[in-house]
Amino acid sequence: MRLDSRWAFALLFAGIAAYAQVAPTDPDWREVEAPPAPAFSVDGLIALEAPRSSLRFGVAPASITVGADGIVRYVVVATGPSGAMNAMYEGIRCRTGEYKTYARHNPGSGWVITKDPQWLSLQAAPMPRHALAIARTGACVGHGAAPSAERVVRDLRSPITRFDRPQ
Repeated sequence: MRLDSRWAFALLFAGIAAYAQVAPTDPDWREVEAPPAPAFSVDGLIALEAPRSSLRFGVAPASITVGADGIVRYVVVATGPSGAMNAMYEGIRCRTGEYKTYARHNPGSGWVITKDPQWLSLQAAPMPRHALAIARTGACVGHGAAPSAERVVRDLRSPITRFDRPQ
């Protein structure tokens, strides 16, 4: 069976794009100790698009930091259809396309630190839609972290995918 040249080109391009999603890892990289989970407010959350999710997600802009280790850390608030809210203190490592949950916040009980948090792929199934949206629309520029928290906030408020943004 002969493959049409347009399909062959499309498959080649898709393969290259998938390979380019994650940069080679730096064997000398070390994560600095994550700061404690920050206080946050549900006023002024930056809304995220999370298709096919019954939850609404928003990032607390004052919680966003860009660490010396290249990790973008933030608090994201998930609101269910009934109005119930939970928050997560997370980090994204743009260089490897991974995220980590450092702590979870429940109304009434406060922050609960995640025991032995692990880096997980942003491309994993079931995909962490909110973390992927944060990476693509604000936290990451190419294979690196945005240069500042202010830039992350600005980009999240005016989202375009990281592949459309200038590096």
